[in-house]
Amino acid sequence: MSSTHAPQPDERKPGALRFVFAALPLVIFAALALIFWSQLNSGRDISEIPSALIGTKAPKLDLPPLEGAALAGQPMPALNDAAIKGRLTLVNVWASWCVPCRQEHPIILELSKDPRLLVVGINYKDQNENALRFLGELGNPFSAIGVDPRGKAAIDWGVYGIPESYLVGADGTILYKRVGPFDERSLKEGLMPAIEKALAGS
Repeated sequence: MSSTHAPQPDERKPGALRFVFAALPLVIFAALALIFWSQLNSGRDISEIPSALIGTKAPKLDLPPLEGAALAGQPMPALNDAAIKGRLTLVNVWASWCVPCRQEHPIILELSKDPRLLVVGINYKDQNENALRFLGELGNPFSAIGVDPRGKAAIDWGVYGIPESYLVGADGTILYKRVGPFDERSLKEGLMPAIEKALAGS
């Protein structure tokens, strides 16, 4: 009688399972790398990601003011619904620690000089003194500033990352969204046509 013992199926399982568990991370990594590569090479601009809020009423604004900030010698008003009611408004989400915010700030300053447009700011997860230093150094383009220390308002507005800007119509409808800093191209091809369309519609 032969002493050779053929391995039973249940005896082979541990080795097979070890192989599957060992290969699983590599398979997941390869799948994620493929997704990342396809997105990277798709040429899609993150600033063009559509917002589900466009065409809907803007979320409620009820943010406290940036303490210490001033406008025409008076304390900077808080950012609430009353501050933008009845005006075509650009809501800019910014912070002193945000490098792209610093890069786009001259453009925001220029936009604030447009009499057709009200420019307000949501100061996102910032330190009060740092935000004041930022405005003192670069200028204050905002008619009202609301502080959002925990990012709750940013969540309501669907913020991906800052800077981010929303054009809100006089009736409170979100008309346009820009993810990332403004540049000459985004002004020419995005914001300015949206402003002209809003004004023509009103």
